[in-house]
Amino acid sequence: MADFVLKTITSCNIEKELYQIGFDEGYRYAASDKFRYLNIKIFNLTSAQANILKQTALSVGADCATHRDVITGKADFSDVILGGSYSQLKKITDKLKKQPFSLSKLSEQINYLIKDEKTIKTKLAGILNVTPDSFSDGGKYIEPADAQKHLMQMIEEGADIIDIGAESTRPYSIAVSPEEQIRRLKPVMNFIQKENIRIPISIDTRSAIVADYVLNNGAEIINDVSGFEYDENLANIVSQYNASVIIQHTKGSPENMQDNPGYNNLIDEIYLSLKNKIEYAKSIGIKNIIIDPGIGFGKTREDNFEILNRIEEFYPLSCPVMVGVSRKSLLGVKEDNNDLKDSLSLAVSYPLIQKGVDYLRVHNVKLHKNLINSLTV
Repeated sequence: MADFVLKTITSCNIEKELYQIGFDEGYRYAASDKFRYLNIKIFNLTSAQANILKQTALSVGADCATHRDVITGKADFSDVILGGSYSQLKKITDKLKKQPFSLSKLSEQINYLIKDEKTIKTKLAGILNVTPDSFSDGGKYIEPADAQKHLMQMIEEGADIIDIGAESTRPYSIAVSPEEQIRRLKPVMNFIQKENIRIPISIDTRSAIVADYVLNNGAEIINDVSGFEYDENLANIVSQYNASVIIQHTKGSPENMQDNPGYNNLIDEIYLSLKNKIEYAKSIGIKNIIIDPGIGFGKTREDNFEILNRIEEFYPLSCPVMVGVSRKSLLGVKEDNNDLKDSLSLAVSYPLIQKGVDYLRVHNVKLHKNLINSLTV
C-alpha cells in the first residue's frame, strides 16, 4: 500500500488553496478564517481578566495560556498568550463585548489585529549622508555639488523619501554639535528650496536645534535614532511644526550601545519601549509617527536577525514601520565593498517587503526599487 502524500501549506492565500481543492465557492471566504491562526500576547491582565479570557477561549475551542498562579488567585497580574483560528478569535471578541473589567475594550483591540492582513507596497527612504565619517559612504557627499547630484539621482531612481544625515551615529561615533550639523546641512537644504523639490525630506538628527532649523527650511520629517532620549526638547519642536517623526529604538548611545547589549525579552522590551514613546508623542500633539526597531543600535547580530524574523510583531502598534539594514555589519561583510553589501542588503530586504514593511531605509535605491516593482507587478 502506497504511503499517503502530505505537505504543509505556508501560503497566506488560503482562499486560493481552498479553491484549488474544489471547496464550495459560496462558503470559501467564511471558511478561510478557520484555517488562519494567530497567537496574541496580551500584557498585564488582572487575574479576573485573565481567568475570564481563558474560559472564553476554551468555550470556543481556542486556548489561552496564563501564569500558573492565576487560577489559584496567588497572582494578581499575568501576561497571557491567546491562540486560535481567526474564526475562533472572532467568536471570542463577540463574547468579550458582554464581559466586565474593561474586556469589551480588549475585544476591540483583538478585532483590530484579526482584520485583513496588511497589504502595502514598501516605500524607500534614500540615504544621503553629508558627513565625513559615516560607516558606508563617509565623505563621499560632503561637498555640496556631490550631495545635490546624489539627491537628484535617488529621486530619479524612485525614492519616496530622502533621509539626510549630518551626524554619524555608527557604533562608537562622537556627537556632532548642532552648529556643525546645520553648517553641513545648509547647502543641501538651500538647494531643495531653490529647486522646489517636492519629495518629503527627512533629517536624521537627535538635536532640537537642528530640527528647528530644518523644519523651518523645507524638511517634513525628523528621524531621531535616540527615540527622544538624547534631547528632551526635540519632541516639542516636532509637535510645534506639526511635522512627522521617526521614533527609533536604541539601547544606550552610539558611544556605548554596542558594549555587550543584553535583553531579558528582546522583542517585548523594544515593543513596550516604542509603545510608550508613541503614547508620549501623541500626548503632545504629534500625529504622524513612524517607528523603527533600530537594527544595529544596541543589539547583537543575533538580536538583529530575530527582529527581522519577527518584524510583523510590531504592526499592532498601528504606526508605519521602517527598517534599516542597508550595508550594516549584520551582513557580515568586513571589507569596504559596497556592491557586495548592496546585494546582501537586497537579500535581507526581500522577506521584509514580502511581510509588508512600510519603509526601507537604503543606500542603493535603484536595486531596491527594481525588486519592489518586480514583486508587485
